[in-house]
Amino acid sequence: MTQNNENINDVEENIAGLPTLNVGIVGHIDHGKTTLLWRLTGKWTDTHSEELKRGITIKLGYADAVIRQENGKYTIKKDSSGKPIRYITFVDAPGHEMLMATMLSGAAIMDAAVLVISASEGIKPQTREHLIALKAKGIKNIVIVQNKIDLVTKEQALESYQKIKEFVKGTIAENSPIIPVSAQREINIDKVLEELCKITIPDRKLNEKPIFLIARSFDINKPGTNIKDLHGGVLGGALKQGKLKIGDEIEIKPGYSYKKANQFYYQTVKSKIVSMQKGNHKIVEAEPGGSLAIETELDTCLTRADALSGCIASTMGNLPEISSSIKLKVKLFNEIMGAEEKTEVAPIKPSEMLMLSINTTTSVGTINKIKGDIAEMNLKIPVVPLKDDSIGIARNINGHWRLIGFGEII
Repeated sequence: MTQNNENINDVEENIAGLPTLNVGIVGHIDHGKTTLLWRLTGKWTDTHSEELKRGITIKLGYADAVIRQENGKYTIKKDSSGKPIRYITFVDAPGHEMLMATMLSGAAIMDAAVLVISASEGIKPQTREHLIALKAKGIKNIVIVQNKIDLVTKEQALESYQKIKEFVKGTIAENSPIIPVSAQREINIDKVLEELCKITIPDRKLNEKPIFLIARSFDINKPGTNIKDLHGGVLGGALKQGKLKIGDEIEIKPGYSYKKANQFYYQTVKSKIVSMQKGNHKIVEAEPGGSLAIETELDTCLTRADALSGCIASTMGNLPEISSSIKLKVKLFNEIMGAEEKTEVAPIKPSEMLMLSINTTTSVGTINKIKGDIAEMNLKIPVVPLKDDSIGIARNINGHWRLIGFGEII
């Protein structure tokens, strides 16, 4: 297959006013998520050298598309005369079990998800784990893609379809559409786009204080760039609520971490918004919906190599203080997802170490006190606790972090 790095939506277009949705592409490794995303957007998201070499998604990938409707069919082709009806930012999450923390970080900025299941391989451990992760993050709008139908017979495809129906029965995806697709041969891609256009846009809470979840941070300057042409550090992620505009003074927490006397300290970072983009589209004011890149005045040494990923940004004075302890209302699953064998989830205990997925960051902590379904934890990495946020809870089982439930910050 030819890897196409050209985004077919790389045209200047006014996306202001278009309903916008953040959609995750999730599922087991090698079930065709990145190829499907290539068909949905025209962009190949595995751009890191290690990802190309290993053939798997390691970091979160992003791509955007403007969906148009032409003669009753849905397309993303830029030469279409169809009317633009929706702007979609896709988040390509890794399917490998060792990268579940990255997948959970991506889930924090998703409004909806496409769950990819191979017709030739069927339901796999990470298929189950990803579905339960969507539940843990409160994502209810799910489109199921039964991919690789070109590799099976009609009878096998129907059998696979029935197994998917059985798999989602009683879950948040029970009533989700199941679309047979061949991403490789570009079959039924328009049907996937159609279903994405049916999803209700969530309440964006425009009048609340802005909360920007940082999933990536980087330096966009190429080696040898003239000093007068240098850009400040860039933050990538999603605006959860409120509005941001060029010129806003912002603060970033927990911020910059540094080590002193064998102990880590965190310093709030402050800067100013210089420019903003959604995908390839430059904007002056940002509202929730779609991925957002913010250029700041920060020295790029603070943002390169995802140094600020997992942080939260807002306008000055609007973020709570960072905390090394957290109080949760806990809901455990009945069984552990992602493992080959069915295993019940044992109750959590005092002094137990757990991993928490909070917005776009992860932290490991120890249970300090538990009473009923309320747990208090001490964290190794401080977080910015936002009341009522849904977080994933994982336990180390045989060297792997496995999702065992979810919690709500109280």
